[in-house]
Amino acid sequence: MGVAASACAAALPSLAAQAAPDDQLIMGMSMNNLLTLDPASATGNEVVQIAANLYDFLIELHPEETTRILPGLAQQWEIAPDGRSLSFVLRRGVRFHSGAPVTAEDVVWSLRRVLLLNLALASPWKSYGFSAKNVSQLIRTVDEYSLRIDLPTPTDPKMLLYTLATSVSAVVLDRREVMAHEKNGDMGAAWLTTHAAGSGPFRLDQWRAKEILMMSRNDDYWRGPAKLRRVVMRHMTESQSMRLMLARGDLDMATGLSVPDINALKAMPGLTAHTVQRGTLYYVAMSMQDAKFADVRVRRAMRKLIDYQGIDRAVMPYYGLLHQRPIPLGLAATLPEPGYALDVAGARALLASAGLGDGFNTTIRVVAEAPFVNIATSLQATLAQAGIQAAVLPGTGNQVYGAMRERKFEIIVGRGGGGAEPHPHSSLRALVYNPDNRDAARLTNFQGWRTGFHSPRLNRLIETALLEPDAERQLRLYQEIQQVYDEEGGAIQPLSQMVETVVYRDAVRGYVGHPSATTRLHAVHKHARG
Repeated sequence: MGVAASACAAALPSLAAQAAPDDQLIMGMSMNNLLTLDPASATGNEVVQIAANLYDFLIELHPEETTRILPGLAQQWEIAPDGRSLSFVLRRGVRFHSGAPVTAEDVVWSLRRVLLLNLALASPWKSYGFSAKNVSQLIRTVDEYSLRIDLPTPTDPKMLLYTLATSVSAVVLDRREVMAHEKNGDMGAAWLTTHAAGSGPFRLDQWRAKEILMMSRNDDYWRGPAKLRRVVMRHMTESQSMRLMLARGDLDMATGLSVPDINALKAMPGLTAHTVQRGTLYYVAMSMQDAKFADVRVRRAMRKLIDYQGIDRAVMPYYGLLHQRPIPLGLAATLPEPGYALDVAGARALLASAGLGDGFNTTIRVVAEAPFVNIATSLQATLAQAGIQAAVLPGTGNQVYGAMRERKFEIIVGRGGGGAEPHPHSSLRALVYNPDNRDAARLTNFQGWRTGFHSPRLNRLIETALLEPDAERQLRLYQEIQQVYDEEGGAIQPLSQMVETVVYRDAVRGYVGHPSATTRLHAVHKHARG
């Protein structure tokens, strides 16, 4: 690979050749997971950036101080003294791409629509207690430019603010435009699969799945016109193709590049690698539906059979940062690393005490792409050192996480967590919390439920911490949760925190990647060539 990469680098033309137009941003990226543009059902980081440029949110998070809330369509907001309601006042004079004014009724209708359709993006709202039955009473207009959201159950109101600032489900739709395309009571869902109806800095020109998405400047944007005339996102999955096109100027920017290609591009003049830390975690998950992994000694043995440091050095550059806690890096509540390391002898002793001294056979399900496959291969090798023979079963995201949702797996190398919301509860809710472990509960959005890990003690601590009004006391509770999770040998063992690396030409100015993936391109421009 090294020889081939060197030969490829030597053959690449200079950046001066065939550069993309100065008023357009040409991006290379994988759109394999971009299945719909409908904010009620669109999942994945790819659609978040698209939505952040086609639509407006009520509020936004600062890209560097992620707990700092900034105005969006709402020019002011207030949390009630009892923490049970949020009030918002909209700025006036904002218009959708259709020309219609943005009002509180559009905001309320957009949020209600997510619950009424009850598609994928209803999940965060349902976790707060909202439902199709109560949303009309709880989210309502006060007047033409004011609205109120009442919380159905007690929660930390900051969590709801963070969701409003980061979730695709919280963008504001042009209700008249959407409903003009309604069919069979779908609230415009079929039309919104490939169309948009927003007020953002760019308008959607066209999207051809797994091919291209084009946006053009909204000259009437309330913050002023974007500096770029057009943004073109090209579906590309071959790292070397993107590397070639970046080097000769056919692309301005690319994500999803391999480590050798990023290193080669960084060595070239005129290119910059920009890394953004995300909130999601790479992990090894075990199913406690399997009798072996229901034994805490086996889970602790597995924890000792991950070569965290080796994976971090060899696999994770530009993909992730070593991290072994269920609460992400960068939050005040996150404890220092526990220092887990590969310890085959310690793992063998634990397996022997569990009656599995001779090892066992198992399977590792994994998405068939980097870095997941590389992590799984490393794990397969270290498990073998303790007598555990693991077959790696690569597949698509739907196949791997589908098996996890059905509780039909043994080991999974995956990625998950709260991600966008800069709050400890976001990740704990996703990875640890499991209020009802029955199969019939079908709490498929809780990865704790998917693994069958059920700890009443941790559930109580998580619920208490969320509602604790004293910041210092809340901090201590979140730290205690991490210690208890270690003691109980959680079924999901984090090993790395996700980072995303974007490589772009130095002509691109004003690009600031956002940890929540709500990267806005309004201020991005290109330095004209002399």
